[in-house]
Amino acid sequence: MTDDTFYGSDYAALRDFDPEVADVLLSELGRIRSGLQLIASENLSSPEVLTALGSTLSNKYAEGYPGRRYYGGCSEVDKAEELAIERCKTLFDAEHANVQAHSGASANQAVYGAFLKPGEKLLAMSLPHGGHLTHGTKVSFSGKWFDAVHYGVHPDTEDVDYDEIERLAKEERPKLICAGGSAIPRLIDFERIRAIADEVGAVFWVDAAHFIGLVAGKAIPSPVPHADVVTFTTHKVLRGPRSGALVCKEEHAAALDKAVFPMMQGGPQMHTIAAKAVNFKECATPEYAQYARDVITNAQALASGLTEHGMRPTTGGTDTHLALVDLQPVEVTGKDAEARCDAAGIVLNKNAIPNDPQKPGIASGIRVGTACLTTQGMGTEQMATVADLIHKAVTEGDGDPDGTVSREVRAGVTELVEAFPAYPR
Repeated sequence: MTDDTFYGSDYAALRDFDPEVADVLLSELGRIRSGLQLIASENLSSPEVLTALGSTLSNKYAEGYPGRRYYGGCSEVDKAEELAIERCKTLFDAEHANVQAHSGASANQAVYGAFLKPGEKLLAMSLPHGGHLTHGTKVSFSGKWFDAVHYGVHPDTEDVDYDEIERLAKEERPKLICAGGSAIPRLIDFERIRAIADEVGAVFWVDAAHFIGLVAGKAIPSPVPHADVVTFTTHKVLRGPRSGALVCKEEHAAALDKAVFPMMQGGPQMHTIAAKAVNFKECATPEYAQYARDVITNAQALASGLTEHGMRPTTGGTDTHLALVDLQPVEVTGKDAEARCDAAGIVLNKNAIPNDPQKPGIASGIRVGTACLTTQGMGTEQMATVADLIHKAVTEGDGDPDGTVSREVRAGVTELVEAFPAYPR
């Protein structure tokens, strides 16, 4: 695949008209190809998904839903959205799907719009323990508009504290209970939280943004049978366009559709919806199911390799695509680790660990995910090498790309990405 082919037939015209932007596109492609991408919330969409994103469907204004638009000329985009809806419902065995959310946060907004009035109470996982900004943190609309109560992890297991959820639910009587977050390495007991929600009369919402791709591949249990509504992004393990969606029980369909449009959003991004349809078709294949299983196997192998180097995964490991790693045993902060790895071509992020003594901007941990590397075809043998490279960069590097350690680690990175390239030419 040449770069011109990768970007489509009009890339040469863009290069002639706007070389600065064309250079950014190629530079980003080069950055992806030259490093190890370990951000747990990222993946590499297929050329087919990217083709749909760069299509003429971007031109169409289509407020409303298929067959009920506020604009004419929507016959073709209706087909794209209908395909996305039906494929999403089939993929997750869901009663209803809405594929218009611009992002995971937008899908979450719709949940609040459908089920809560300003000032009403929700119960969700705290951000420092692995939750998400949109789950009631004070800097988010969710914390400013609603009364958020938070649960955390058990001090012994570092896993979700279900006893605390039950206690807080009975004490606080929330109208909405949320499960899920951005740094939870273990499987979530959806059945137990469903029972708690039923006992207190709460709506049960699962934010599956991080792990929905594993559900699509049938690699982990699905929250869909247990939750009233499941929101998710489409660009993490799912490997689709950068966007969001939700599935729900039929009894909530009308309320959630109205909350997405017209309450929270205007015109949908039809090119992105078409790309979601392509992605959902990809996820229904046996090859994707194997990919989802491999993502978990690789995450477990990477966590094990880091453990051998004295870098402690919280909860003792992972059941999913990510590991949250405590760096206190090697006496390096998450901020320094991120900078040292970046200098060596390893892209990951600093992350707070439960009960972190450091401020969030410094953090005591890092978060690593295996979605991208698995997309590139890497397996457990390569994960052992990646663990070695991370350890060397974190414990011996100084964050200087011209330093000796950075050059040594980058040489190892280059060897890996040349053997397992992203977007092969």
